Amino acid sequence: MQEEPASFYSQGERISALWRTPDSYEGRLRAIVQGPGWLGLKDAKLYVRYHEALTAAGFGVLVFDYRGFGDSGGDRVLSVRNQLEDLVNAVTYLIVRDDVNPDAIGAFGSGGTGGGNAIILAATDSRVRAVVSQLPVADGEDWLHRMRQEHEWLTFLSELEEDRKDRVVTGKGRTVHPREKIMVPTPERRTTKVKADVDKRIPTAVSLAAADEILAYKPIDAAKSLAKPLMVIGVENDATTPTDHATRLYEAAKGPRRLVMQRHTTHYAAYDRYWEVVTPRIVQWFQRHLHTGGVLVREQDADEEAVEWVEDG
Repeated sequence: MQEEPASFYSQGERISALWRTPDSYEGRLRAIVQGPGWLGLKDAKLYVRYHEALTAAGFGVLVFDYRGFGDSGGDRVLSVRNQLEDLVNAVTYLIVRDDVNPDAIGAFGSGGTGGGNAIILAATDSRVRAVVSQLPVADGEDWLHRMRQEHEWLTFLSELEEDRKDRVVTGKGRTVHPREKIMVPTPERRTTKVKADVDKRIPTAVSLAAADEILAYKPIDAAKSLAKPLMVIGVENDATTPTDHATRLYEAAKGPRRLVMQRHTTHYAAYDRYWEVVTPRIVQWFQRHLHTGGVLVREQDADEEAVEWVEDG
């Protein structure tokens, strides 16, 4: 796999990215765009194994730091709205590259809002043709609620309401640790080393207002209108991103879909335990659905539809 630094602009801010490609290639590449998961960064070692497999199969992969995080410019605001804007601009950047096939762009998202963002992107951006969502969040409010006991949840909502009042009266709100006061870590999260390389670089103080955006975050609504090929990867009995979030997203989608459920493991352990099983399926999904050509032929027979791309010339 080759890797080179890349950059583009999102809402006037410079976004730092990595462009990963096969060791050798000719012509235009089918490309995958990835925005990191919750508090993730582009150079996380966890992503490398997936990108190596995708580039070995002939894809280019663009992964980047969201605005204000990692090496990207902008204020450090934890905002899923900003992240989705950055993803749309990343797709535009891919389209203007002369080594990318603009008709064969897919989205990959891993972990919490990373998985949810990929679904929202695919549902709202016609240029994205297929999506893989790994360990996603379907409903942000339900996600935050289920991290807490009921009395903790009610206290959290009360604190948010007080913070909203402070923001409109004083122009300032509270800053909190994002992993302790917004997303509450499970015991496994506190001990796992799977993201140790980026954990030390996450912000320790963000605006509590970020929680308001998560409460309104609904990838499940996007999935209900998604007619593009979707593969969802979940973990049975997941304590971090609830298992039923993955199944709800899969069941809501309207187009070709696949659900991959990892059993007898946990959210973070699954990355290592099943990556050799799951990764080929990610690659196969994009190989199957990121086809392009000058002519598209669709044929409907009973309940099954055949799709054929006829290459130019």
